[in-house]
Amino acid sequence: MSTSKTVQQLQAQWVTSENFRGYGQVIFASIDGKAYDMEDAQLNLQNGIPRFYIMRLEKRGRKFHKITRHVQCTQCLGSLSGKDWLIAVCPPDNDVSEPALEEIAAFRIPGNCFIKLHEGTWHAGPYFDHEAVDFYNLELADTNMVDHFTHDFLNSHQLEFEMV
Repeated sequence: MSTSKTVQQLQAQWVTSENFRGYGQVIFASIDGKAYDMEDAQLNLQNGIPRFYIMRLEKRGRKFHKITRHVQCTQCLGSLSGKDWLIAVCPPDNDVSEPALEEIAAFRIPGNCFIKLHEGTWHAGPYFDHEAVDFYNLELADTNMVDHFTHDFLNSHQLEFEMV
């Protein structure tokens, strides 16, 4: 007996510091020499060796069924070459093992900023319509091995999401 999946559309809104606050921070350019303040990325990289690298992603589209979180560190993501992109997020709640389905939100990130995810923020992405996009990624060297918790909505709810 086969089970059919449902595709749920998520309306992607342009990210702002205000509408992203529950998931992390949006960091835009500032004047050189500005003193450190709360508008700068508030990082937690104390649980290991920081890793800053460029990852190339190709033909990602807008659909996903898996969402991931990292509870031991913050993560920063941004595109190179000014390309916009999409991410779906769900607030961090480290007392539960799966994200709250009704709290998943989608954001469109312009190519002139980066985002910092709070520890434990569930995220699916980056996704995009471009052929390929290079992203810079700041996390810990072993994040994807020891701090990588994924929930699969196809398995749990026969559900796939599409950011529109």
